[in-house]
Amino acid sequence: MGHGLELLSDPVAERLLASTNPARLAYSWTDGTPRVVPIWFHWDGIRVYFGTPPSAPKIKALQADPSVAVTIDSNAFPWDVLMIRGEVTVEILPDVGPEYVAAAERYFGPEAAATWVSQMRGRPMARIALTPESVRVLDFQTRFPSAMSA
Repeated sequence: MGHGLELLSDPVAERLLASTNPARLAYSWTDGTPRVVPIWFHWDGIRVYFGTPPSAPKIKALQADPSVAVTIDSNAFPWDVLMIRGEVTVEILPDVGPEYVAAAERYFGPEAAATWVSQMRGRPMARIALTPESVRVLDFQTRFPSAMSA
């Protein structure tokens, strides 16, 4: 079972990266305890992007320790799971980032996304960019967690 970046081109990964399922972003809090948050995402073929207010508590934690894990899962059995690990960068933008707009359009559709984003315009936004370093795909048909395939 590979962990290579080529798995980002796997049909299961492509389907999940184009889905409206939330990503689950796991990171270490400033006291070292684990945290997981559901969050919108945008995949541009190279990085996974997340947008959030610059005052979100996770920004301070991600700046202190940029190592993260992300899962994007299907909602029906047999589950499809895309797991990505890597490091993030955090950039404070003066306005809504284009990746956030793209995510809103995917999740809400163009018209509702325009309304949603217009309420956020003119305020800073943190752009979190994840560069994948390790990727795994599970489909619970041919690829199982290691404990199940032994």
